[in-house]
Formats: sequence, C-alpha cells, structure tokens
Amino acid sequence: MIDRFRGFLPVVIDVETGGFNCRTDALLELAAVLVEFDGEGRLRRGETFRYHVKPFEGANMDPASLAVNGIDPDHPLRPAIDERDALQRMFREVRTAVREQRCQRAILVGHNAHFDLGFLNEAIDRSAIKRNPFHPFSCFDTATLCGVAFGQTVLARAVTAAGFEWDDESAHSAAYDAEITADLFCEIVNRFQPVFDSTIPQARRSGTSR
Repeated sequence: MIDRFRGFLPVVIDVETGGFNCRTDALLELAAVLVEFDGEGRLRRGETFRYHVKPFEGANMDPASLAVNGIDPDHPLRPAIDERDALQRMFREVRTAVREQRCQRAILVGHNAHFDLGFLNEAIDRSAIKRNPFHPFSCFDTATLCGVAFGQTVLARAVTAAGFEWDDESAHSAAYDAEITADLFCEIVNRFQPVFDSTIPQARRSGTSR
C-alpha cells in the first residue's frame, strides 16, 4: 500500500447531509470503508465503519435533502451520536489502519469527493479536533476515475458499467454508497495495475520513485 499510493492509505468516505452547504447544513451520517490488498496483489474492500450523527446546534436541514436520503433526524430509535464522537471513533480506526499499512497518512476517496471532504473538514473544525489523519485537501474522486475508465460519472451508471449490481433501495445510505464506491475504486485500481507495474523499473532507474 505504501508503494502503490505514495505513502497514503485510501479510505472511502461517504456522508449523508441535510443539504449541500458544508458550512451550514447538518452532517447526518458518516461511513468509512477501508481497502486492502489480497494475497494476489489485488485491491479489495475491507471493513466498514458507519455512524449516525446528531445535527450540530443551529444546523440547517433541507426537507428536499432529507426526502432523498430518507433520514429522520428526530426519530426516537435513531442511534445518533455527536459529531465529535463520530469523528473520533472513525479516526481511531483510520489511524490503526494507517499504522498497520505503514503509511504516513490517509487520503479520502469519494464519489464527487470534494463534497464529502468539505463536510468532513467543516465537522473537524466545529469539533476542534487537532489530529486529522486525512490529507486536508487532496483526494481521489471516483466520479473522475469512472469517467476515464467507464465513460460514466453518475454513481449508479458507473456501477452498472463496471459490471456490478446497483440497489436503488439501499442507495443514499452512507454505508452502502461508501461500499459500492470502494468496489468501484478497487476495480479501477486493479484494471490499471499493469500500467502502474510498467512504470516501476523506469521510475527506479531514474531515481524519481518516492
């Protein structure tokens, strides 16, 4: 992992929110999916961590967004926790994975990744968390990668083009969207592995491998 992604550990993140503005709208669900290499050197989806999140004080919640993701923030059986608690729990898992893979830092993978990264960074700032394991502005965007690999940028269409099944009923759950995005990311990385392998000898000879 440290060689394949320049010391970064890809972690797939998906958020479900109360709108599109990361500064004003509620973060309602957060999911993280780890990736790992199998014994044959192929990237695969690993463990999933999912958290229901309480809206921060004063958060905006657009009814149209809630209708799409199906979240009722006030449901009495919703096992929601504070933003800071959710982030700290997720970061513990991510830091453990970073250490185990001997990487220096995690890097966010997401479909339209800057949307997820924006909400993540705003929640970190609100929670006054100092130790963020993720790169603060770099990410891997599967919408872009799928446009290159499959000619599709919409998540559902990209999933179908890649040969996976899309479940409409499960969509817009943070865990499902993160897991299917992880499957896409792994598929693309595995398809491009021969290209990566072909660059290694030249990079090492030129002394630019880092």
